[in-house]
Amino acid sequence: MGRVLPRSAKLLTGTHKWPTVAVPAAAGLLVVLLAWLAGPGIFGISSSDQGVPTQAQVVKPASCDTPNASETVKFTLGGKQREGTLNGCGHGQGEHVQVGIPVDAPETGPVTVRAADTSAGAQDARRPIGLALLVFAGAAGAIYVYLVLRNVPKPKPNPAS
Repeated sequence: MGRVLPRSAKLLTGTHKWPTVAVPAAAGLLVVLLAWLAGPGIFGISSSDQGVPTQAQVVKPASCDTPNASETVKFTLGGKQREGTLNGCGHGQGEHVQVGIPVDAPETGPVTVRAADTSAGAQDARRPIGLALLVFAGAAGAIYVYLVLRNVPKPKPNPAS
């Protein structure tokens, strides 16, 4: 008399059909590969230049009531005191803020600055985490497909009438 294996053991012993698991797993790997090739933009990671981070002082604050509010800040660039426009609001006069000065800033006149990235270096960590989450989602999908296909009821033969 032959030994009867439980359904869960069929996958391990090779008596289960391979497409049931291989096709969803291959689809998951394909999605991960395409996400990797698409680059960091797919996870909302921007590789844009934030400029040189510099300490600045707010000279003329702006209220957040007005649209497109901008503040005037002063900072030191190349040993000279400079003024710049910061696209932001809500800072107090004399408050120190971290700004990013563009690398190609003009030598004279006002400079348009941006708020500096306060989590410097964190951009590199988000891509592997996003890919790991994508791999886990693909694995969960493959397991779900396997479980659904495993429990498909087989038609019962009609009794002879």
